[in-house]
Amino acid sequence: MRPGSAGRRPVRLRLTLVYSGLFLAAGAALLGVTYGLVAQSLAITPSAANSPASKYVDQARQACKSENLPPAQLAKCEDVAAQSLNGVSKASVAYQRSQTLAHLLDYSLASLAAIALGSTWLGWIVAGRALRPVQAITAAARRASEENLGERIALDGPDDELKELADTFDAMLGRLDAAFASQRRFVANASHELRTPLTVMRTAIDVTLAKPGRTPTQLEAMAGEVRQAVDRAEALIEALLTLARSDRGAGPRERLDVAVLAEDALDAAAPAIRARPVAVEAALRPGPAIGDPVLIERLVTNLIDNAVRHNVADGWVQVATGLRGGMAFIEVANGGTQIPEELVPSLFEPFQRLSDRAGSPEGTGLGLSIVRSVAVAHGGHATVRARPAGGLEVSVLLPAPQANG
Repeated sequence: MRPGSAGRRPVRLRLTLVYSGLFLAAGAALLGVTYGLVAQSLAITPSAANSPASKYVDQARQACKSENLPPAQLAKCEDVAAQSLNGVSKASVAYQRSQTLAHLLDYSLASLAAIALGSTWLGWIVAGRALRPVQAITAAARRASEENLGERIALDGPDDELKELADTFDAMLGRLDAAFASQRRFVANASHELRTPLTVMRTAIDVTLAKPGRTPTQLEAMAGEVRQAVDRAEALIEALLTLARSDRGAGPRERLDVAVLAEDALDAAAPAIRARPVAVEAALRPGPAIGDPVLIERLVTNLIDNAVRHNVADGWVQVATGLRGGMAFIEVANGGTQIPEELVPSLFEPFQRLSDRAGSPEGTGLGLSIVRSVAVAHGGHATVRARPAGGLEVSVLLPAPQANG
């Protein structure tokens, strides 16, 4: 027995008491109405002609006449006989009425008590059957934990409120299971990704220090490797912080223009564009939006950086912004290798790369995850599509300011 359960009344008991109480109230009302109607019908006095004592009154009168009494005494004799017999008759009727009503009340109360006990027993059974799905939901909730979210109630039966509750609980368990699994993958991947640059730094330092005659050139090379690893760890930590911030929701919202942010991101990516090189085609029409400027800027920057980084030599990048359906949009397409359709949905997951090589220099694996998280935090959405000729096309819609805002 759980603590505090001794003083509480279970729902099954309360429902049973309600069922039996309602039945008793209805039975008592029916008994009262029946008793009143019977009492009223028995209170009706029969007419003298139909009275059971009328024949005895006639016999008494005949007896008075047979005695040859004077007229005055004869009349008095007949009146006394009639009054006596009528009084006896009324007393008998009153006695029968009281006995009938008493028997009716006794039998009705006994029957009501017996049926009330039966209704209480049946109410207990019916309440138990009605609450059985709730007990199944309660048991599933008690069994659920971070390590045990795979069980489902899968309630059978009519499509009623309890089945809807059970289905909703199953859906909630499914979402929790997916969320915990995603969290475990994220933590494992983040730990692995952060361990990679630390391993690179440790290896570079150990190898250099193990050389007996270290030269300044070797030390500078080691410092360059450590600096690259530090930059990679810093970029990964910054990406993780951005992802965590966007998952909590957007911060202060301001009016901004996606086209201006895209132009700034293209200018910042100019060295990488020239290094590939790739051809850039931009169709930047005004795309007014409202949101957290830091997160939206990171979203646009990630889209363009991914398009440039995951490209081929002499490839191309297309960037378009504007308004569509009352929302601001930015679309970034790039050339590249062909991507299997089954891998496209997973690109929005953290640390998902087209290359399985951990510690790949091609980014942190969080670019598109941040894009989707920022879009969702602002009430928008992001879609990705593999181009038949190779490469990706990513489209993001963001809420635009209201016309009267």
